[in-house]
Amino acid sequence: MKVVKFGGSSLASAAQLEKVLNIIKSDDSRRFVVVSAPGKRDDQDIKVTDALIKYYKSYISEKDVTADQTWIINRYRSIIDELGLGQGILEKITKAIIDLANLPIDNNDFLYDTFLAAGEDNNAKLVAEYFRKNDLPARYVHPKNAGITVTSEPGNARILPSSYDKLEELCDSDEVLVIPGFFGVTVDNQVCTFSRGGSDITGSIVAAGVKADLYENFTDVDGIFAAHPGVVHKPQSISELTYREMRELAYAGFSVLHDEALIPAYRGKIPLVIKNTNNPDHPGTKIVLKHTGATIPVIGISGDDDFVSINISKYLMNREVGFGRKVLQILEELNIRWEHIPTGIDDMSIILRGRELTPIKEQEIISQLTRKLEVDEVEIERDLSIIMIVGENMKNHIGVTAKAAEAFSKKHINLEMISQGSSEVSVMFVIKTEQEKAAVRALYQTFFETE
Repeated sequence: MKVVKFGGSSLASAAQLEKVLNIIKSDDSRRFVVVSAPGKRDDQDIKVTDALIKYYKSYISEKDVTADQTWIINRYRSIIDELGLGQGILEKITKAIIDLANLPIDNNDFLYDTFLAAGEDNNAKLVAEYFRKNDLPARYVHPKNAGITVTSEPGNARILPSSYDKLEELCDSDEVLVIPGFFGVTVDNQVCTFSRGGSDITGSIVAAGVKADLYENFTDVDGIFAAHPGVVHKPQSISELTYREMRELAYAGFSVLHDEALIPAYRGKIPLVIKNTNNPDHPGTKIVLKHTGATIPVIGISGDDDFVSINISKYLMNREVGFGRKVLQILEELNIRWEHIPTGIDDMSIILRGRELTPIKEQEIISQLTRKLEVDEVEIERDLSIIMIVGENMKNHIGVTAKAAEAFSKKHINLEMISQGSSEVSVMFVIKTEQEKAAVRALYQTFFETE
């Protein structure tokens, strides 16, 4: 039994929906279909979700929303007309889009989420109707009826554990169930979305809830590559990854799969495969708990920018009990999340994502470190990137980090920091952002082209 999720690019047009129909029809074990909102048809196009954001802004600003409504309705209309689905489904979608402008604005914490969720919700109705018209028994299921009950955190919903028992009841259906992704419903019956890209999360939750044998995530690429194709020319594809490896790569810039989507499937021990809607016969990349065979030391290389380092120096720091706790308490009180903390006996560096550090917070950190903790020096270093080499098999090979350092040296790339966790799944290098692409290419050449 399989749960299948289709991304926005897979559902952007009637031609794409025909591919989706053929994929579902080709395998009767594909019982659950989770859908995104229609994505871009070309580079100049607009995603339905982005159009809904514009509609929301017009509505709360009390502007005329007719043009926004018309654009969204016509987008669905074009797909419906090309597929020959008739007026019934168009009328349902039209009413749903227009009714958004009747929702209360004041004291409505879930208004934005309700607008955004309309893209997925209406697309699920359309897809189910299309399946039925083509002799595929199918039924649209709203997340409330599916049992996807979430916390009351607008834009950052989390699934409630009680949902999984309700989701398991979906297995009793003989139809293909089409479920909108990206949102759930609170115990107070409010629409609440997961973080952006959350249709991946819905697919993972459904897979865990129905105890699927496989969760297939269809997108517009043939799986995951060993490095970003925009940086490395024609990188090798990865046939198999572990969840831990995927988590590390997703953290440092691999955007094929929403990293939070791994959690329910991982805990449910559901294997996941990333496949291409436009090339469904390609095996894609499978994500599993443990590798099924031998693997190379480094399985992927990723890079991400916009990191900042707070560099602190204080003589005899290591002898001062509670110093690290006091530093982190300053960050906590300013609601700042940290990423990494490389240390020396008299030095500490705290790596943050750049968006965490506003100018006001930066000045407050410097002030408190100087005044409360009496540090000798504090410096804020910007324009940093993190490069990661990832592979669970690295711990069984001597000299992996040495090879990476040598690759950097040959390209005159200066290392700001190196960090490796106790699991030895990844090694992290901090460098200047201007050298990020050169660093990824150097590592790829060392670990993939030469070997």
